[in-house]
Amino acid sequence: MSEQLQLWKGQKDGFQESLHYLKGRKEGILKSFKTPWSRFNDATTAGIEWNSTTVIGGRPGSGKTLMKDQIIREGFKINHGDNFRVLEFSLEMLQRVSAIREYSSLLGKSYKYLCSADGTLTDEHLKMCLEYAKERVKYPIDIVEEPCTINEFKETIVKYMYHHAKKNDDGQVISYVNTIITLDHSLLLKKAPFEKDKMDTLYNLGEALTDLKRKYPIAFIILSQLNRNIDKPERNENGKYGNFVLESDIFGSDALLQHADTVVGLNRPGKQRIEYYGPDKFQIRDDRILVMHFIKCRNGDNRMSFFNAEFERMTITEMDAPPTTGKR
Repeated sequence: MSEQLQLWKGQKDGFQESLHYLKGRKEGILKSFKTPWSRFNDATTAGIEWNSTTVIGGRPGSGKTLMKDQIIREGFKINHGDNFRVLEFSLEMLQRVSAIREYSSLLGKSYKYLCSADGTLTDEHLKMCLEYAKERVKYPIDIVEEPCTINEFKETIVKYMYHHAKKNDDGQVISYVNTIITLDHSLLLKKAPFEKDKMDTLYNLGEALTDLKRKYPIAFIILSQLNRNIDKPERNENGKYGNFVLESDIFGSDALLQHADTVVGLNRPGKQRIEYYGPDKFQIRDDRILVMHFIKCRNGDNRMSFFNAEFERMTITEMDAPPTTGKR
């Protein structure tokens, strides 16, 4: 009888790996990737764990890309001293636009102003953008802009991880570098000939994410749209549970959520003219209030937190929960 590859391992291996991980966490050798927001870090395992997938879903204009950009933009400062890279699949927004959004956050000036469409950009501000760019390009961030299929997405990541891995003289991998990989957004992946529709593509994406995060020290941040159900008029009536972003609202939720470790639903109630949000009737004063619904936290706590989205400065900041009417 020919020898076959053994597909199982003893539970001893799992316990040994878990104890090594706990010891590393205890000693501060192994750490999560911290985000700019303490409430996000507290809901998860002190940030985004490596070998994990985070899905961020929201309506257009809810702040998904802004949230992702801020995580990356501030990540190198917050996680100073940690060795990691970033690979961004930016399939929706040109990198020129993303860079200008960063200048907007830096200067506290609008995108229109920076493009001299609302006043003329001053020489001083242009110089500040130049100096900022000189510093930012020092960070190990790489971009993929061309739309790709799931197989191409996976192949690119495998090549990227090998290219940046530490290797011996024979080219054998000694260790891989921790890598944040973002996808903006899931529906912009190309459908392969063998996939009948976008749902097929999303199922294949979920399987690819799980396969890759098990093999490599990757933390995926995947942006997703919401389905049309959330646009029903009754979902936007004041003081209803339906105001909340629910698990079923994530487009292709059955395909993606089972593979995700953390799922965050973003909502801007003021944009939908909701004045009293959810059964507790949180008072919404304007459309800057951003609600993060931590819908799934496999290794954390489900909760709801409030933030202030300063879109003109491309920045999200934490805030206390708004007052409630006290009536249900």
